[in-house]
Amino acid sequence: MNEVIVKNLKTFVAFTRKRVGDPHLAEDLVQESLMKALGADRKPIDAEDTVAWFYRILRRTIIDLYRRRDARSRALHQIEQDLAESPSPTDARVLCACFKRLLPAVPEAYRELLEQIDLQGKEPGAVARELGLTRNNLTVRLHRARRHLRDALSRNCQACSKHGCLDCTCGEPAVGSPAG
Repeated sequence: MNEVIVKNLKTFVAFTRKRVGDPHLAEDLVQESLMKALGADRKPIDAEDTVAWFYRILRRTIIDLYRRRDARSRALHQIEQDLAESPSPTDARVLCACFKRLLPAVPEAYRELLEQIDLQGKEPGAVARELGLTRNNLTVRLHRARRHLRDALSRNCQACSKHGCLDCTCGEPAVGSPAG
């Protein structure tokens, strides 16, 4: 049995590559199928039966891959929906009012992202399209913008910025507090 499978290994990889499009993934799937074949309780004796038997294992492995991808895609979609429906961090926490005063110090391109996404609650994908950016580029810029603002708050407000400004000592009332 082993000799027949080894003899047809390149054919198995080519068969798999046609179905998944990625040569490295194809090799991984053939290897996974080989492990399944080695662990099988019943193995064919005839060489012709062995090839057909291994193709069945290989097809099931490919189908399992697509099922896993589909399940992962559905889970990611659900997470995106849950995040979109959950309150934004600015709604969930009390913020120091200093951020409004410090926002102009953030570079304009970054400030625009903070205003649209964090303050106005716009959907990041829509903002990316509006600005002609890829979603990944927008994510990187938004991360940098938040870091810029966080650093400015840290320099200005010091300890209270690290603790959510629940007891702001920088002189500005907290947003969401009775005075803010």
